Amino acid sequence: MDGYSDLRQATLTWLRQAHDLPQIPQLITDIALAMLPEWENVRTTVVFAAPRDQHRDLYAKSDGDWLPSDRELLGRSGLGDATRLIAQGVKVPEVEVADSFVAYCTAPAPASEDWILLNADFPEGAHIPLGRHTLQTFTPDELRQMGPMPAIHALQPGSLNLRLLARAPFLHTQHPERKPTRGTRWFGIHGPRPEAQHWQALLPLILWNSELLRVDAVFDVERGRRFGLRPADIPTTYQTYSYGADEEDVEVRDTGIFDVEPAELVALEAFCGAVTARIEAVMDGETSNGVRQRRARRLERAARHVLRAYQRTFTNYVWPQEVDELQLDYVIALEALLASPKASHAEIAAKFTTRASALFLSPDTQARAGAEAKAAYGARSSYVHGDVIKGSPNLKEAKDHKERHKAQARWEQERLDELHRLRKLTLQVILRWLVLTPSNSTDLWKLVDEATDDTDRGRTVGDPLRAFFATTPPRRLPPDLAQ
Repeated sequence: MDGYSDLRQATLTWLRQAHDLPQIPQLITDIALAMLPEWENVRTTVVFAAPRDQHRDLYAKSDGDWLPSDRELLGRSGLGDATRLIAQGVKVPEVEVADSFVAYCTAPAPASEDWILLNADFPEGAHIPLGRHTLQTFTPDELRQMGPMPAIHALQPGSLNLRLLARAPFLHTQHPERKPTRGTRWFGIHGPRPEAQHWQALLPLILWNSELLRVDAVFDVERGRRFGLRPADIPTTYQTYSYGADEEDVEVRDTGIFDVEPAELVALEAFCGAVTARIEAVMDGETSNGVRQRRARRLERAARHVLRAYQRTFTNYVWPQEVDELQLDYVIALEALLASPKASHAEIAAKFTTRASALFLSPDTQARAGAEAKAAYGARSSYVHGDVIKGSPNLKEAKDHKERHKAQARWEQERLDELHRLRKLTLQVILRWLVLTPSNSTDLWKLVDEATDDTDRGRTVGDPLRAFFATTPPRRLPPDLAQ
């Protein structure tokens, strides 16, 4: 306990002498601060309060010896920033800073976590388990506590505006075996793209609500030490507020179109729990052989392609040059679930349509699903064979520039509408496939293909779907199950 007290007192002494330091930050960099005699006292007390055998992350090797790391203690702890603020005359709560520094040094090193910021709006206090992930919203103060020096967060120029993150949903999961990674990890060299790496947590959310849900950023968190989200990683927009004759533009987070109301949280959690259990049951087959192993691979591939298409869609808008590629992603996802192994191209094309329609319960929805699946598979074949999926309008027949512009806009909107319908069909097929797939080694399509009458189809498809949607429905019931 004396070691803690000595470290706290040494830190307070250090902060008090900061009032006499040069005000120019460039003259008191962390390297320069580490050369001051007073710093040696802090470094010595760290050795007693946080010995290396218990806090290896605070030490670095220098000339063959393990010594307290100035980079860790001054830089990453935030103590160097606090020192510079005091030198510049900023009113800093020195006691809080000292307590935070002592906690930084003496507390057990936290586990490294992946955090994913989603482009959505959730209620305050949301806390939804999603397998090994958790979806959660935080207050600005809770987020402030994630960093090493909460007392000076708002005092630092260019600091993250935590008010922007009110009602922001974060997916987070621990990686206790992973060494901390310094720097924000984005869609780069640090492994699979996050929408692919974390598909098991994202899939239940997009199956509950078909509105677009995207990943805005992925970053590392070590609670109490590091919150790696950068201000540039938060997409923002401006809202205009009127005060009588005055107006004010306020920067807010771009929340997209995926939203959850407070009254929906219980239903969402129940739905996510049911779907997550089915995903985990399917993925348990990864270590098996035959049908169960192939089933796990198919689900993962379908989810990855859907989420890849989501990530390239912006508030339901897709660049016209990319519509064909996104359409292909959705068809690949469907084919991964609907096709049989070793089937010929002709057999796959035929079963693709009949199996998609077989998952729907009313004649109208069956016909619509079959038609959309057939058109999508035809478009897929055209694309991979180098043909045009849907040619642009003949603009030469337009009378003037205005008519040509309208015709082009109309054609682009038709393509987007088709893609939007295909997205909804794909999500419905994935959800129904999850609900209906047996947990044993029996192939779902063997059961569906062998259902010869309404009784068999009702037992194989209708009864399980109605039971699932009655107890854990998505946000909006499909027409064939809302009847």
